[in-house]
Amino acid sequence: MEKPFILHMLTTAKNLSPFDVNMAMDAGWIQAVPYINVEPSEVRGLVQDAIFSRSPKGLKRTAIFIGGRETKQAMDMLKLAKNSMFHPFEVSVFADPSGAFTTAAGMVAAVENELTGKFGSTLEGKNILALGGTGPVGQAAAVIAAQAGAHVRIIGRQLDKAQRTAELCSEEFGDGKIAISAGADADKAEYMQTADIVFATGAAGIELLSAELIAAAPQLKVVADVNAVPPAGVAGVDAFDNGKPLAGSNSGAVAIGALAIGNIKYQAQSRLLKRMLECDKPLFLHFEHAFEVAREFIKSTN
Repeated sequence: MEKPFILHMLTTAKNLSPFDVNMAMDAGWIQAVPYINVEPSEVRGLVQDAIFSRSPKGLKRTAIFIGGRETKQAMDMLKLAKNSMFHPFEVSVFADPSGAFTTAAGMVAAVENELTGKFGSTLEGKNILALGGTGPVGQAAAVIAAQAGAHVRIIGRQLDKAQRTAELCSEEFGDGKIAISAGADADKAEYMQTADIVFATGAAGIELLSAELIAAAPQLKVVADVNAVPPAGVAGVDAFDNGKPLAGSNSGAVAIGALAIGNIKYQAQSRLLKRMLECDKPLFLHFEHAFEVAREFIKSTN
């Protein structure tokens, strides 16, 4: 009798995301077992309980998902999980805190697609503002875009917090190979004068970019808004927009809304969950891998 597919789902929050559970079950995991309020110090014990209770053959039908709320904590837990295993007692691990990694991957991949299709360009050398960028989606999107060669500035209401976040993204997530800068929300009118791309990644229902700033931006090309709750994070952007001309833009910018991004995010998360089902060797997945599959999905639909 074959062992059932079991996905052990760890979160530091008091509840596991129903979205993640649905995604796991729909991807083919027969059992999605939640572990809530998990402390990082508990990861090693949980992982080793999972790997030592099955033979190496059974472990091919076992994996771990890491949720939670914070990007650094999720990445630290991913490393802890990986370091708690040894051959042949190894399973795949996928970190996606609050869906931030797959959402960010979907957003950046969608922006890249619009740059290529409508402007004959890439992310290389582009100036990007990540508005509300101190949160999980903004952090992951900033790193992904910077790794693709863009000049990224994380914008926050508090400059010191934005600076700490930019340093974290550059050093921790980018391994010191990228240099993300920071800026205060009060100065975004100045930054918009040289911005090619805007990521709106702040809290739901808050407008981060006004129609006035859009009209005054001389080289703006693409804006992407992950907020599906009115008002939009960017004035004039509808959740369904997918490369539609941005109202009020004098530079010919186009818009990508939350539901268009969400479709790519869904596909990226689903494909990574399925990849863990099908792999012969353990995988350790995070935002970089989500970006890879988001790109693959868009390429397959073009």
